[in-house]
Amino acid sequence: MRFRDKVAIVTGSTKGIGRATAELLAAEGARVVVVGTTEEAGKEVVSGIKAAGGEAFFQKTDVTSGEALDALIKAAVDAYKKVDILVNNAGVGGSLANMDQITDEEWDKVLSTNLTAPFQMMRRVIPLMEKNGGGVIVNVASMASTGAGRGGIAYTTAKHGFLGLTRQVALDHGHSGIRVNAVMPGPIDTQMIARILSMPQHPVNMKIKMSPSGRPGQPEEVAKAIAFLASDESSYIHGAALAVDGGYTIF
Repeated sequence: MRFRDKVAIVTGSTKGIGRATAELLAAEGARVVVVGTTEEAGKEVVSGIKAAGGEAFFQKTDVTSGEALDALIKAAVDAYKKVDILVNNAGVGGSLANMDQITDEEWDKVLSTNLTAPFQMMRRVIPLMEKNGGGVIVNVASMASTGAGRGGIAYTTAKHGFLGLTRQVALDHGHSGIRVNAVMPGPIDTQMIARILSMPQHPVNMKIKMSPSGRPGQPEEVAKAIAFLASDESSYIHGAALAVDGGYTIF
């Protein structure tokens, strides 16, 4: 089991990629802190993990609240004494509004959730990891991290920034035993893009059909990439951004 005796926090883990990641890490031995805003969904994930023989608990958390993040870290340390793995997965989409259309409220929400929140999580977790001799952080970025036109102005800006944040933190803290990397999911069959996937003639679906894979990805496929980056198998990988997009962004 790759994560025996490891403790992992996975934000946004009540559904989609986060849930698949929490379940996979737990199945491979990690004690997992499931994080989200919906208590019923969180308890469902924890129940499934425990039924499969894993260990986990749910912490209801608004990742844009500093007080909530402090409570999350305290709960993790109180329960498991340490944090070995952090997966910054929580995020929101946003509209395709351009500069003339976007509201200040939408801009603030998307940037605070997708960029500031993971920064604040890393700020809190890294000292604990360094004190414990090291740790691993995997940031869930996006195919919108490297090109425009794959999200609205706020989402694209946040995800570009997230990739820069990943690389800078990897450089700043690598010598103290912290590895930081990112995955960049493409069109994954989750709630976030369910409406788009339901429209066969939507440009995204047309491009999916032309991509090498010819299909949208599954959350479990991204979770496997996250688990690889979180494991000792990727011990010589720092500051990388792994595309998990079925070839969507190569053309």
